[in-house]
Amino acid sequence: MKTSKYWVDKLCLLPHPEGGYFKEIYRSAEKVCSKSLPTRFKGDRSFSTSIYFLLEKGQFSAFHRIKSDEIWHFYDGDPLTVYVIDSDGELIQYKLGLDPETNTLPQVTIPANCWFASESNGEFTLSGCTVSPGFDFEDFEMGDRDTLLSKYPNLKEIILRYTMD
Repeated sequence: MKTSKYWVDKLCLLPHPEGGYFKEIYRSAEKVCSKSLPTRFKGDRSFSTSIYFLLEKGQFSAFHRIKSDEIWHFYDGDPLTVYVIDSDGELIQYKLGLDPETNTLPQVTIPANCWFASESNGEFTLSGCTVSPGFDFEDFEMGDRDTLLSKYPNLKEIILRYTMD
């Protein structure tokens, strides 16, 4: 099995603001005109984007949300847990990996505007994320610990664990 260092080096991954490492690998040349998009988008967007994303043991992807659906794909390493706060304020846990017997699936979709965080369940997880309409940092919001705690007090433990000070 390859190591996280192998993948970081071979794929030229860089530190991600939410935690872990990433590299954009695709951004469609064609765009969707802003007038054809829902009003939550300010400006044109690529049809689709995708990245490699790697988390090592001890790292986590902090709670954040984006304005598009995001599809996660499993590539290598250990399974990953994605924690999602859905539109009703309920916590959902998805397992990304290759063991359907334990509901650990090779692909999961996170709906637009849901808060989500993730962590590898072992030494590392190499995954990919596809976003459509394409990702733009203007559509990215990092979760503020105090704001999330006031909105979802029943999720205090997980919010404290997966937000940055």
